[in-house]
Amino acid sequence: NENHRWWWFALLASGSVSFYFFGYSIIWFGALEASKVWFTYILYFGYMSLVCFALFLVTGCVGSLVSLWFVRKIFSSIKVD
Repeated sequence: NENHRWWWFALLASGSVSFYFFGYSIIWFGALEASKVWFTYILYFGYMSLVCFALFLVTGCVGSLVSLWFVRKIFSSIKVD
C-alpha cells in the first residue's frame, strides 16, 4: 500500500508558506491608512498575488526536490533479496 502521490503533498506542504505570506499581507494592508482610490487595492493585491505565487513555486520546488532526494536516499539503502 504505497502512496505514489507523495510529491503533491511535498509541493503543497512546502509551498504553504505563500498562503501565510499572503494572509499576513492582507493584515498588514489593513493596518495602513485607507485609500479612496481602488487602483491602489488592485495594484497591491495584484503584485502580492504574483509574489506569493512565485514564493509558492520556489518553496514548493525546493521541498519537492528535497523530498525526492530523501526518498531516493532511503530506498537506495534497502537491499532486495
